[in-house]
Formats: sequence, structure tokens, C-alpha cells
Amino acid sequence: MALEIRKPGLLTTIQDLGRPGYFHLGIPIGGAMDRLSLRAANRLVGNPEDAACLEAVFMGPELVVTEDTLLAVTGGEMPVKLDGAEVPTWTSFAAKKGQVLSFGYLTDGARIYIAVAGGIATEPMLGSRATYAIGALGGVDGRAVAAGDVLPVGDGAGTPGRTVPEALRRRPGRPAELRVLPGLYWHRITEASQKAFFDDEWSVAPEADRMGYRFRGGRPLEFVEREQPFGAGSDPSNIVDGCYPYGSIQVPGGTEPIVLHRDAVSGGGYFMIGAVISADMDLIGQLQPNVPVRFQRVDMDAALKARAERTAVLDEIRAATA
Repeated sequence: MALEIRKPGLLTTIQDLGRPGYFHLGIPIGGAMDRLSLRAANRLVGNPEDAACLEAVFMGPELVVTEDTLLAVTGGEMPVKLDGAEVPTWTSFAAKKGQVLSFGYLTDGARIYIAVAGGIATEPMLGSRATYAIGALGGVDGRAVAAGDVLPVGDGAGTPGRTVPEALRRRPGRPAELRVLPGLYWHRITEASQKAFFDDEWSVAPEADRMGYRFRGGRPLEFVEREQPFGAGSDPSNIVDGCYPYGSIQVPGGTEPIVLHRDAVSGGGYFMIGAVISADMDLIGQLQPNVPVRFQRVDMDAALKARAERTAVLDEIRAATA
């Protein structure tokens, strides 16, 4: 069977859990911005958790199913309609040949995930179907879906009516709290700025995409004076080029923090004050522009505990959708 794209929405891409193993070559892991939501969507329709789905940002697409199948929509909240009749989110539902899947206006979050039984079966590249548009990898000819595209779907079977309990549908609060582990260059800013970074309330800037989320509204950082080393730029936020860990927070010019996300580059010449812990990266993918955010300082023990708690939530989702 297949899914026919009648309307692509604002930005709808094919995503899975990405292509790890190529970061040293400058190719990011990519994949779903909200990995838990993608995993849950796949579980609901009986797919492996890493199957390819559609990720839609802010506005849903309009799709036609070409054969009887099973669908599920997770992630941000957006009314889901099958031939105009609303169906529940985070719950698998049957769709018949020729029916049209459409969406209302976004009410919460930023991204939805549309899973189909069997998974989207476009040609994988470097072991993944995830769309990495900058590198023209995956997706449909390395791009987002467009009107008229017909997406192949693999064989699959599932059960309608499976649901993820409301308590397991993890969403950012308001203000959203993002836990941060200070990093290699933390000493480059003054103690006053270290305190202010965590005391201030920030907000998501309009410049927020798959490469990174920019934040504004907090006090500019003050740098500890030093003589810039050979090879670093003249701005105190510059360093001799270094590697960027996933989730790194760079602050060009010391003014607006940028959290590097799924499609970010692997290195460059800006210092990093730390990194958002892995357990909170999915939350960033559900932040809309202008949403208030606070950064919370944690240590490694707390980061590892948070990762274990997130794994426990995923295990509960697995049990609920078994």
C-alpha cells in the first residue's frame, strides 16, 4: 500500500530514529526531534520502534490512504480527522482505502508524528530513511514531502484501539524546564553570569529548527578576560574549532544561547557552556516560539537518573501498547 500526499502542511518530513555512526564525518544523527513520540506512534500500530513515520511541524498534512490500514498520531496536540470525523490522538485507529486523513489547528506542542502499519518504506540511505535536507539524505529525494508524492508503505498489522495513557504523554511545562550539565568551557564566563544563566527566564526565539533552538530574554554573558589563542576568532565566545556534543549550548557573542539539536553540525568555533541532558531533548522538539524556558543546573548523577526515568516511561508505554 501507500500514502498519497494531497497537501504537505508547513513542513512534513520522513523521520525515524536517525543514522548514528557518522558524526565524525560531519553527518548528524538526525531523526525525530521527539524520539519518544515517534517510538510511541510506532508501538501503537505494531511497528518496530525505529520504523519511519511522518513528522509534521505546526501544521498537519492531508493524506489519502490507498489500502485499508492502521494509523496513529502522537506528539503535539492537533485535532485528527478521518474523512472529517475526529479521531483520538495517541490511539491507533483503522483507515479504509480512499479515506482522507487531515488535521485541525495545533493546540499544544510543535510537532506531530504520523505512523502507519508497516512503516514508510522509502529507500534508506546510510541505514536510515530520516530526512536530512541539508545533506540531501533520506526522505523523498533528500527533501520534505510535497503534494503529489506517493510514499510506499511496508507490510504490517496491528490492533485498533491501542492507546498511550495520558500520564505517559510527556510534554514540556510552562515555563519549560531544561536540565543542563555545565561543560568544558563553563569557566570562561564569570560567576555572576553562571548564576544569571540559571536564574533568568528565557524564551524560544523564532529561529528554532532541526539544527538548533535559539533562546533570548536573559542577561548577556560576561566573559572572563583572556588573550584569545592563535586560531580563535576575536570575539570572546570564539574558540579554536572544537567538537560539538549533541545538545550543546553555544552562545555566540554571549547574548542568545543556541541548543544544537538533531541536524546540527559536529564542530565549529563557538564555545559551549554545557549541554541539555539527553532526557530533555525531546521536550525541546515540542517548544513553540515565545514559550518561556528556564535552564536548571544538574550534575552527572542527576542526568543519569533522569535518563533512567525516561527509559522507565518508555517501558511503561511498551507495556501499555503490548
